[in-house]
Amino acid sequence: MTPDQFLTQVRKSTPAPAYLWIGPEIYQRDSCRSALLDQVLGEKVNGEREGLFIYDLEETSLASICDDARAYSLFSTRRVFWISRAEAVLPKGRAAANDDEDSGGTAALAAYLKDPSTDTVLVFDSSKFELDGDDKAKTERVRKFYAGIGQVVEFPRWTAAMTRKLAQDLVRGAGVKMGTEELNLLVEAVGASPARVAVEIEKLSLFVGSRAVSDHDIATLVPQAQATTIFALVAALGRRERRKALELLDVLVHEGEYLPLALSFLSTQFRQALVAQEAGLRGAMAVQGHFAKSGVPMWPSRAEQVSQTMGAFTPAQIKTALSGIAHADKALRDTRPDDRTVLEDFVLALTRP
Repeated sequence: MTPDQFLTQVRKSTPAPAYLWIGPEIYQRDSCRSALLDQVLGEKVNGEREGLFIYDLEETSLASICDDARAYSLFSTRRVFWISRAEAVLPKGRAAANDDEDSGGTAALAAYLKDPSTDTVLVFDSSKFELDGDDKAKTERVRKFYAGIGQVVEFPRWTAAMTRKLAQDLVRGAGVKMGTEELNLLVEAVGASPARVAVEIEKLSLFVGSRAVSDHDIATLVPQAQATTIFALVAALGRRERRKALELLDVLVHEGEYLPLALSFLSTQFRQALVAQEAGLRGAMAVQGHFAKSGVPMWPSRAEQVSQTMGAFTPAQIKTALSGIAHADKALRDTRPDDRTVLEDFVLALTRP
């Protein structure tokens, strides 16, 4: 089931005796955990959950956990056993090659599930593996081991589009003033992590107050945002916005960013814009679709930047810009002048009316 389905189920009916949570996503996992604990154990008392027992399968055997679940507590009539690193029960090395699963743990779990303790919920949490790709086979082995648990909640990694939609909702809910460009910058800065984007929006709302969030605010508060500011610089140059480009360059210089990286990204954007122009493309959707068919995945925001570059420069100007990038890259390898002067000269030349 999905996290949303789990939330609906746990709020409307009695939770199941056992669940398997699988997948790497954290944001919805935290919401589901809170909902389950509230439903089974009630609200916190003095900041603690009475009846919550936490285990780690790297440190405690599955058989011991099942024994503890059978033994009723004198102090907690309703209990939740939170068992992290559920994948640790899988055998390693030669045993894994022979598919020789932990028969003792399997038997103990099967016996418990046949006659589970009342008012007790076991959650086996496995967040190590992705649900697809190279980790799919490992995920299937986890599923196979816990096949006796009928309630499986999947937490797949979010796409960038999903995180961006969440960011829009959080910004709107918090009453934060944030433009599209700054929103894209924030999503890129946190690696499209929904948990991180929620934290950073809360920080930004407290920091900026009633004024609008700027790219400088993001660069100041968000870890690793300085590297992402490069994308904002590239976007500003692609729109021939001289003042904004110089401001972003100032941020990168003060943060000690590796400036040749900005040239590398800019070169890529201008080359993609030239290809799009030669293909006769119009609009961001056409650009994204064209490169996707060519095997080059592209975010909608990146396709929009390429489209804006196409509108701001003619093919001849793009070729001149690519030549200027090559000269600037060569100048950055010299001892004189310094990198900032080279990039400022390049920005002024590229954004000349």
